[in-house]
Amino acid sequence: VQLQASGGGLVQPGGSLRLSCAVSGFTLGYYAIGWFRQAPGKGREGVAFIKSSDGFTQYKDSVQGRFTISRDNAKNTVYLEMNSLKPEDTAVYYCARSSSWGGAAERYDYWGQGTQVTVSS
Repeated sequence: VQLQASGGGLVQPGGSLRLSCAVSGFTLGYYAIGWFRQAPGKGREGVAFIKSSDGFTQYKDSVQGRFTISRDNAKNTVYLEMNSLKPEDTAVYYCARSSSWGGAAERYDYWGQGTQVTVSS
């Protein structure tokens, strides 16, 4: 089982990035996928989640309306489209899989390696 996050980088405030989470070793359509982030000196927090069954999504309040999570089961990839980025979005972003639904990190059993997102002018 592997999840590989990519697409991070340096962007100015108000800019956009699209993160990708490429998965292998399991059937993506059977699992929920979550994006989490961890900023320096802070704990890990859930950002966006997508269900396996019907594609239902859920977001952290501070990213609602700016971030969009989506999945392409045929390509074994989950995306996180991030718009109107703010300096406080700066963090390492991780994708992870869960066989159940919920935002608690403990529900997620496999994690990608993380990709750095830096929002700065």
